[in-house]
Amino acid sequence: MSEIISMSMDEATLRDLDTLQKSMGFSGRSETIRQCIRLFANDQKQSRQLHGEINGVLLIVHPDEATEHVSETRHEYQHVIKTQIHNHLENHTCLELFIIKGAAETVKKLANSLQTSKKVNLVKLLVV
Repeated sequence: MSEIISMSMDEATLRDLDTLQKSMGFSGRSETIRQCIRLFANDQKQSRQLHGEINGVLLIVHPDEATEHVSETRHEYQHVIKTQIHNHLENHTCLELFIIKGAAETVKKLANSLQTSKKVNLVKLLVV
């Protein structure tokens, strides 16, 4: 049995959803949202399985005005961030790469703190 949920989203997110639906060929918005949730859930499952010391890259995209927030987070986790690359993109957006090495639990907390921030557009952890 399926449950019906209601949600609100801003116009830009709705446009992104419709673009995804059309470009990927999903039958409707609901199927597009279900696939997005499955992908995100899979990322989280993989993250939960990380343990020990890990090496990786944390990719972050955020608006210019969130630079201070990301910088504060970087200072809090500076013991696992070995290198930072900050690049200005178009439309007052920044791309940051953190080269990381440290305890998996600490790295997961770092990624999660940025992923749950409303000031950050995208966070992707790649472990090597």
